[in-house]
Amino acid sequence: MSHTIREKKKLLARVGRIRGQVEAIERALMEEAGCERIMHMIAGVRGGVAGLMAEVVEDHIRTHLVDPEKNPGALNAGAADQLIEVVHTYLK
Repeated sequence: MSHTIREKKKLLARVGRIRGQVEAIERALMEEAGCERIMHMIAGVRGGVAGLMAEVVEDHIRTHLVDPEKNPGALNAGAADQLIEVVHTYLK
């Protein structure tokens, strides 16, 4: 079972929130809102998408690269934790 299937409900909830943010941007543009407000809203969407990506990448690393049950030659778990930390920092 793929980790995206296992975490389907949580990931779809995140996507739903991102969809809501994008729809709010669309409404703000239709209402001719100020650029400052729209830029803040766009930054929020960017953060939401980055968080989604970080979560999927982390699950991928933990599931496919460092799970010794599935992969006897798995990578070092400590190194994986460091990589995950860097990914989260980069995608903030």
